Amino acid sequence: MSHPPLPGRRSVLRGSLAASAALTLPTGLGAAPALALSGRPTAGWGVQTGDVTTHSGLVWVRSDRPARMIVETSATESFRNARRWHGPLLGRGTDFTGTTALRGLPSGEQIHYRVLLADPDDPRRTGEPVAGTFRTASTRRRDGVRFVWSGDLAGQGWGINPELGGYRIYDAMAALDPDFFLCSGDNVYADGPLTETVTLPDGRTWRNITTEEKAKVAESLAEFRGNFRYNLLDENLRAFNAQVPSIIQWDDHEVTNNWYPGEILTDSRYTEKNVDVLAARARQAFSEYFPVSTLRRPDGRVHRVQHHGPLLDVFVLDMRTYRNANSAGDQTSDAQGILGREQLEWLKRELSRSRAVWKVIASDMPLGLVVPDTGDGRPNIEAVAQGDPGVPLGRELQIAELLRFVKHRRITGTVWLTADVHHTSAQHYQPSRAAFTDFEPFWEFVSGPLNAGAFPANALDDTFGPERVFVKAPTTANVSPAEGYQFFGEVDIDSDSAELTVRLREQDGTVLFTKVLRPGRVGQ
Repeated sequence: MSHPPLPGRRSVLRGSLAASAALTLPTGLGAAPALALSGRPTAGWGVQTGDVTTHSGLVWVRSDRPARMIVETSATESFRNARRWHGPLLGRGTDFTGTTALRGLPSGEQIHYRVLLADPDDPRRTGEPVAGTFRTASTRRRDGVRFVWSGDLAGQGWGINPELGGYRIYDAMAALDPDFFLCSGDNVYADGPLTETVTLPDGRTWRNITTEEKAKVAESLAEFRGNFRYNLLDENLRAFNAQVPSIIQWDDHEVTNNWYPGEILTDSRYTEKNVDVLAARARQAFSEYFPVSTLRRPDGRVHRVQHHGPLLDVFVLDMRTYRNANSAGDQTSDAQGILGREQLEWLKRELSRSRAVWKVIASDMPLGLVVPDTGDGRPNIEAVAQGDPGVPLGRELQIAELLRFVKHRRITGTVWLTADVHHTSAQHYQPSRAAFTDFEPFWEFVSGPLNAGAFPANALDDTFGPERVFVKAPTTANVSPAEGYQFFGEVDIDSDSAELTVRLREQDGTVLFTKVLRPGRVGQ
């Protein structure tokens, strides 16, 4: 990696930037009093950047009242010769959130920015600025790439526990000075209410910060918005957001467990049973609380490709919006699958167009791990693999089509990253072990959770010949974060050799497993 951690960036973010996010958090929520001038807009929920490319990026903020969003950028922390960007008017229609697109930025450079919120009736009245920084992707191969990934935040009843320091895993990720963070879904648990205390198996007490919106399952737009706001109460996450841009995808818990389009819920906790109604409200809240480039388009889609210079393209999948109904997964024909036909064709087209050395496929669900869905009492399948080790069936047919395409188009450097299953592991897929053999070998790496219950490792399905080379998981279900088993992964692409190194890490950053992949191979 040719770009080392930046001391100036780190010291500033541990000081003024992190503090600015913490000190302006609204009172009554466990934060310090606001420093902004009385009666002026405040940005107490911090700042975020997302979908950063070689020359652009998105900046996000939330105000406490109607305000005009203004962004200033500079090459230095002093903000001398700052460039000003006029953003949207923030109001109730977007829950006072807004995103400003920055374009024409220099590539491979550290961008310092600060967000000001102005009184819409008097632009001279602005609140205390909230600052952040990010690094644009480099057009120079010699700069290398480093990023981290994980998923699953505040699930299974385990929220922000101030006695344990909150979401401490974000500090460990930030310490690696990554170019960006890939969140592989389950950014919130809208279906997971929180209680103030939980009694642990050994008699200790887990304590959650709680809010009104987290007291029940989310159904209304206001409740979904409250779920996304909840995680921003954590100081570690706000500090992380101020220094590391994100690439965000969604999975099921942004709406409700194991959902699929057209589903009618039988869960007695819900008065709104139509999942399509819930998903529309959740998508609006998701689009308001994360800076995602494609959500600004008329089709509002989540799947996209993020180009990060000559070494890396990230293909962000949406395995939720276009899937068919969960079933036993034993169909001999399945055109819809888990991606939908249009997204599958998009993925094949973009993979064949990519000239990046590495093509990371960001999958919100694993391929060869059996993920059951027994919510309605039937042995349905939630992900791809259904436990039958034979020829592809059900959603496996679509994955087989994609893997065959990669092989015959001789697409090099594909690596699959995922989360969802609440343990960490590395699987190597090999046709010599598989029932379906028309593909080239490849790797799939699993990480997470960030702060949620940990679970035993899922069974493997031999259709694509996976071998679990490494795994760390508890032996019992829903182990609390107090016991560990919280994970993230790191990807480091070397500027000289272009080798890609994956490290699976624990909550404190300890490396559990390392795998180095060589460039230029079909599949991997």
